[in-house]
Amino acid sequence: MAINKARIRQLHSWFAPLMLFPVLLTLITGSLFQIAAITGKSEEFLWLLSWHRGKFGRINLEMIYPFLNAFGLLVLAITGITMWFQRRKRNSQTRVSK
Repeated sequence: MAINKARIRQLHSWFAPLMLFPVLLTLITGSLFQIAAITGKSEEFLWLLSWHRGKFGRINLEMIYPFLNAFGLLVLAITGITMWFQRRKRNSQTRVSK
């Protein structure tokens, strides 16, 4: 099955900006809450844990937020690796022909 390079790039370029905010939010809130837990102040920063899990005030995405995050990262990883392999294959073919 041939992989459509333009379609892979399009999918990757669409998902990358879409996933930037949730991934950064998860990374930052998880790290900051861990620092609060290490310093013994985790009770004061439970709101960070709520954001980390996907609860944003009245909007509660706790049941699907981790799966959406994981699905988005999986799509980015697969499309990114596919583009990387296509590039490596093209570079190795040009080296052989020289």
